Amino acid sequence: MKQQKIFHAGNLILSCLLILFLTHCAHHTPVVGLDNWFNHEINAETGQPFHYLWTDREFSGYSRWGEIFTSSGAEITTVGKPLKDVLSKIDVYIIVDPDTTSESKSPNYIGDDDIRVITEWVEKGGVLAVLANDAPNCEFTHLNKLMRNFGMSFNHVTLHPVTGTDYEMGASTQLPDHPLFKGVDKIYMKEISDINISGKAKPVLVEEGKVLVAEVNYGKGYVFAIGDPWIYNEYIDHDLLPESFQNRKAAENLTNLLLGKVK
Repeated sequence: MKQQKIFHAGNLILSCLLILFLTHCAHHTPVVGLDNWFNHEINAETGQPFHYLWTDREFSGYSRWGEIFTSSGAEITTVGKPLKDVLSKIDVYIIVDPDTTSESKSPNYIGDDDIRVITEWVEKGGVLAVLANDAPNCEFTHLNKLMRNFGMSFNHVTLHPVTGTDYEMGASTQLPDHPLFKGVDKIYMKEISDINISGKAKPVLVEEGKVLVAEVNYGKGYVFAIGDPWIYNEYIDHDLLPESFQNRKAAENLTNLLLGKVK
């Protein structure tokens, strides 16, 4: 009888723990952090940070992408230096276009400590998205030190140059069967770098033998990379782009892809 009581008590405890676990999982809101440390441009007129930020509602910002994340049930936040305790509070970490010296007088380069912390965070289950840029507009030397840990490196080139409003010069239509491009026939990417891949890294979008988008499962985590800021406000909708481009749908797909990788 005593053993039965102990057995039932043990089952009750396990059941309670399971309920607590499931309740926690059901109510967990994924947190998406956007870097404002390696990309830290200051608007000369306002003296405020701008360019690829959630709070930037001009063409230069990511406010519309932020709205897609929040409408998908995520919480968005802005991240300073990616210390271990900072990254422990977020599920998805987005790094966009690290500063060159022409963009910032004293850029915060991605250092060895940053690389160690970010890599360990991904390995434990973090979801990292890196949206770089083309040759003149992105600091590749330190960024690539990080990316090589994941079998990727950006090339110092400019592909998809676009002259004026000839938007077709930035069109990609040969899109693969991948969740990023579900329901998408045509996207716009202006002035983009390609990516060298090795190890377990896989190409997502390849044009003329050049990898424009790549991904890798790393430890328990995931890394997505593209050589362009891509879906900032200027080119996510049809303020400028012709109706044939489907960047917003691709942005929604990317949002679902990243959130779907959160453990």
